Amino acid sequence: MLTHIVLISLKDKSEESMQKMKEVLLSLKGQIPCLRFIEAGTDVVHSERSFDVGLYTKFDSLEDMEEYQVHPAHLKVLEYIKAAKESSVAIDYESES
Repeated sequence: MLTHIVLISLKDKSEESMQKMKEVLLSLKGQIPCLRFIEAGTDVVHSERSFDVGLYTKFDSLEDMEEYQVHPAHLKVLEYIKAAKESSVAIDYESES
């Protein structure tokens, strides 16, 4: 199983903007067959090192995650992220489940 995590810092740090990003990310649920699990949330701590929105996804394999990356639904969400983000970081790793 492959875990894909993305942390996003937004240009607009309002609660509305963070909620909108969360909704956009979660709109992928059910649209991409190889996406086994998706969860998104907004930061509640608001510390110096915090990001605004986090995305947690799971795939059966690296190949499935690569398929997800080029899926039209993901590309549409990616456009939104690129326009709204100040910065982002990601990690992809093999996981037990």
